[in-house]
Amino acid sequence: MSAFDGRSAVRDGRSAAASARPGRRMSPGALLTLIGTGAATAAALGFIGAPTPMRLDIPLIAHLAGLLAGYGVVVMVALMSRVPALERGVGADRMARWHGWGGRLVIALILIHGIAATIGWMQLRGLDALSAMVEVIGLPWIGAATVASVMLLGIGYASMRAARRKLGYENWHLIHLATYVAIGLSFPHELAGPDLAGIPVFQVFWSLLYTISFGLLLRYRVLEPLLQFLRHRMRVERVVTEADGVTSIVIRGRHLPELQAESGQFFRWRFLTRTGWRAANPFSLSAPPSEHHLRLTVKAVGESTRAIQTMKVGTRVFAEGPYGAMTEHRRTGSGVLLIAGGVGITPMRALFESLDIDGDQLTLLYRASNEAEIIFRDELEEIAIHRGAHLIYVLGPSADPANAMSGRNLAGWVPDLADRDVYMCASPRFSEAARAGLREAGVSASRVHQEEFAF
Repeated sequence: MSAFDGRSAVRDGRSAAASARPGRRMSPGALLTLIGTGAATAAALGFIGAPTPMRLDIPLIAHLAGLLAGYGVVVMVALMSRVPALERGVGADRMARWHGWGGRLVIALILIHGIAATIGWMQLRGLDALSAMVEVIGLPWIGAATVASVMLLGIGYASMRAARRKLGYENWHLIHLATYVAIGLSFPHELAGPDLAGIPVFQVFWSLLYTISFGLLLRYRVLEPLLQFLRHRMRVERVVTEADGVTSIVIRGRHLPELQAESGQFFRWRFLTRTGWRAANPFSLSAPPSEHHLRLTVKAVGESTRAIQTMKVGTRVFAEGPYGAMTEHRRTGSGVLLIAGGVGITPMRALFESLDIDGDQLTLLYRASNEAEIIFRDELEEIAIHRGAHLIYVLGPSADPANAMSGRNLAGWVPDLADRDVYMCASPRFSEAARAGLREAGVSASRVHQEEFAF
């Protein structure tokens, strides 16, 4: 471990980038309350049409599971619509986790709905399972809904981590687009089902839910990026080698303050070359955004990232964003510890410069295998001097107890750690060790801020 201490230098106050006006935000709690209220309303539709006296029997279970599955689809689409208020307030990685959990729940509800509906038809018609299944599938729109269910099961399997790794990002993304075809096939069955059929008010309400969710999807995942592309006209201005296998891409554009981007956020970048346009890679800003420039920094870990490092000056850039909630807004106290591992330094370097905080309350802890792997060393040391902040390098083998992210080591490096907010960007293994050490040092989980974008 080595330290570079800039406390004796004169600090000029906060970075100009920190003064950018933040956009609207919705908190995680508010979003969960909204989702829960909608789920209760959807379930109520099943109870309204239930015969009296009401019993929790097979038909009612089928109706409730179907309604909640249909509502769950609306929520899944909305979570991935990239609405700025949700991206800034909830965070892209948290919504992605909710989307993953919710997707599994929706598939389970679809299976429950199908099985319960078939059993109910068996009881009503006095048929065996196979005959009941054939009759049910032959009912209006249920055949299409059955195809949709099979498609969703296949997409769910493709979304499992082991399958994703074999498919690769581009193929997985293409398969995932089939979700929208499945939703289209199942929607007529939802409107024609016994809970909504013949009740125009319910049908209009259900249609509005789908219209709003798909409207948000089109607005923020199609129209907004296209309008930004035309408005900001981003191009690669410089390609800078930072370290072995690590390259920064400096993007120049027009009217960039309109994006309201902040340090700690990321964009999904498409470089419009013959092959590069297909991949939308999430990379954080590695410097605070300025009036005309954005900077991202990429480590070569695969085919697409190696191609980015050889990008030609003048290449046009299609950028979606900004996204992410790991910003100044998350801070709750007066002190901050930034923890970076390897190329995870990129968002931490931007925050190190722009956080609106006294320099002596700001510490950056940077873990690297050796000095040659330190990225932005000159920039980091200049910022530390300029701001009077603390910069700690943790170098050497991870097996060395002196380099461990233990509570004892962390508290030794940052004595007032328990009173600070912690921002972190590193590999999953390093992050897990750091989180355990932070808990041991008395840091509340609510004060640890991190976003992960692993495929």
